[in-house]
Amino acid sequence: MALNININTGSSVPIYKQITEQIRLGVATGRLAVGDQLPSVRALAESLAINPNTVARAYNDLAHEGLLETQPGRGVFISAKRQVLSREESRRRLEPLINTLISEGMALNFSAEELQAAFAKQLRQWQNEKGNHHE
Repeated sequence: MALNININTGSSVPIYKQITEQIRLGVATGRLAVGDQLPSVRALAESLAINPNTVARAYNDLAHEGLLETQPGRGVFISAKRQVLSREESRRRLEPLINTLISEGMALNFSAEELQAAFAKQLRQWQNEKGNHHE
């Protein structure tokens, strides 16, 4: 696996979400590619010194989203991107994340223009890293 998972036990973000976010980020940045094998639930749980049920929950969430697939007897792999959620459901899930970003930015005294510029800059960096230009 080309990605090291690190957890922060002091974070307010649940451990299973930290795992899912890092795997999603690995796929989004190209550090994880279709067909890459992830550690087994047990192996990842042991390496992170956490309960295997926590890893299983993260893997199950990612499988439900269509990002991972389990091949019986072989392991867990990054799957080819497929649309599991409707566009409407995807937007519904994105809204609270955008709202959090805006409220945090405003609390840090950034203007709307500064937030837009920061978002556009970061998006360009991601696109350049991955060599991908999504709409």
